[in-house]
Amino acid sequence: MQVPPSKKIYFLSDFHLGAPNHEKSLVREKKIVGFLESIRHDAFEIFIIGDLFDFWYEYKTVVPKGYTRILGKLAEISDSGIPIHFFVGNHDMWMNGYFEQELNIPVYHHPKTFQFNNKSFFIGHGDGLGPGDKGYKFIKKIFRNPLCHWLFGQLHPTFGMGLANYLSMKSREKTGTSDEHFLGEDKEWLILFCRDTLRNEHFDYFIFGHRHFPLDYKLNEISRYINLGDWIRTFTYATFDGTDMQLHQWEQ
Repeated sequence: MQVPPSKKIYFLSDFHLGAPNHEKSLVREKKIVGFLESIRHDAFEIFIIGDLFDFWYEYKTVVPKGYTRILGKLAEISDSGIPIHFFVGNHDMWMNGYFEQELNIPVYHHPKTFQFNNKSFFIGHGDGLGPGDKGYKFIKKIFRNPLCHWLFGQLHPTFGMGLANYLSMKSREKTGTSDEHFLGEDKEWLILFCRDTLRNEHFDYFIFGHRHFPLDYKLNEISRYINLGDWIRTFTYATFDGTDMQLHQWEQ
């Protein structure tokens, strides 16, 4: 697929709407909606790379309260003909058709590859990739198990959402600010994952979120790893104009 002249593909991730509370989340949500409106004139496609919500679970006939502004803006942009892609993150993995049916937005539960202007892209949220963190990988398998998904759905939404938000808060307290700092080339598991992948297949760009700090890392002479940062602290995103990828910070 070719990106037309004067158009761009936008990549952004890690909004964590709902955290740390409704008031602060609403301020952030309005800022994100303002950004999305500002890029409509030149957006060719938009990729949201996970953790849009701090927690999301779709019961069969119930979706979480709130997020009216962001969902409405995404629907408006999608209805206008601009494709939006959504990758689930570790905080909003329990998607079950709502985005596809109501917003016409495809949802990806695993990393996916794309081709634009003869450039190859490997895109995913980034959680659970690379070496180490066996505890999280085990928990992730449990959370994604269809039986566990169904069992959680049997809980009343008031109790289920309350429990999930509590566990999400405890997870943030445990990790603290560890996701906001570069660990070094030999310890960043996404860099190690990219290098291992390149041994078998070439990609021009690896694009991830999850780590909460913006990074443009040169893997070799032609391949780069882009981490998108977040919309809690850095308000960063990336663009591809058909020729090159660039990181940006939105200030308004």
